[in-house]
Amino acid sequence: MRADVYLVEKGHATTRSQAQRLIGAGVQWRLAPGLPWQKVAKNGDDIPEMAEVQLLDAAEARYISRGGLKLEGALAATGFKVAGLRCLDVGQSTGGFTDCMLQQEAAQVIGVDVGHAQLHEKLRSDPRVVCVEGMNARSVTPESLRDACEEALSEVVEDEEDNETQPSAPYAWMRNGGMVDDDYDDSDDAKEQDIEDFKAERAAKAKAKVDGSMPVQRRRRDGTENVDITPVFDFVTGDVSFISLTLILPALVPLMKADARLLMLVKPQFELQPGQVGKGGIVRDKALYAEVEQRIRECCQSVGLVVEQWLDSPIDGGDGNHEFFVFAKRGK
Repeated sequence: MRADVYLVEKGHATTRSQAQRLIGAGVQWRLAPGLPWQKVAKNGDDIPEMAEVQLLDAAEARYISRGGLKLEGALAATGFKVAGLRCLDVGQSTGGFTDCMLQQEAAQVIGVDVGHAQLHEKLRSDPRVVCVEGMNARSVTPESLRDACEEALSEVVEDEEDNETQPSAPYAWMRNGGMVDDDYDDSDDAKEQDIEDFKAERAAKAKAKVDGSMPVQRRRRDGTENVDITPVFDFVTGDVSFISLTLILPALVPLMKADARLLMLVKPQFELQPGQVGKGGIVRDKALYAEVEQRIRECCQSVGLVVEQWLDSPIDGGDGNHEFFVFAKRGK
């Protein structure tokens, strides 16, 4: 079996890309104790089905994605503890940041992402996680986030078809065994207009189902009835791409409690002008890092955030760009 496929299928990695990074860090296998270890040189190398596998550097496998390593290092550098806190993960994607916070005992993580079907199933099924998909953080509001969370936790209630339903006050003889005699009282019978109104109501409902205008009724899925979706958080973090943080931070501040903390990954290639970014989207001029920092600091100040630390990301981005974290608190 291919080495990268083997690592995923045997539970050593959650994705093929993570398996490939593990192979780059060092993986070896052997068929039995006492036999020599065989080093995996490339992703397509074969590993026997029954082999014993050893990861020489398992750091990559600690979280769903390497983003967890970035946040882990940043939290350690700031000394901030997320244990017991309600957290917001902006740009949740596969869930590296979410995984890191849960492993550090966050009480809850609500994640938002503009994409769909990216969050790893392990996290999607965790009762502490609410995954909101198709939401642009630039335009999020407390109200829209609350509504989106409610939708994410709910299922559509379908009306059951009931072709036996009769209008109110149906013909009395229909419930009298069909017996009609001189003593039959028709005062409670449905009137002709009642029947027509009933038919019109049924026809309108059928049409609304076809054209999609039928009001959607939702209810919380079993087990989610008590999930807190209050759109105000103790801690906000995130990793977003193809957009400047200066366009997102104004929307995030109203989601923060007084004195809440924010720890966002800063990707310089998305904070600079196209002409300042080199081939392949790499920022090669280190002098531009100061410009990025100043821009983010000024934005934070303008939206009521007090920057407490500006720090290097513990690992570079997957494209090779050097990245940073900004750590700030909501001011009074």
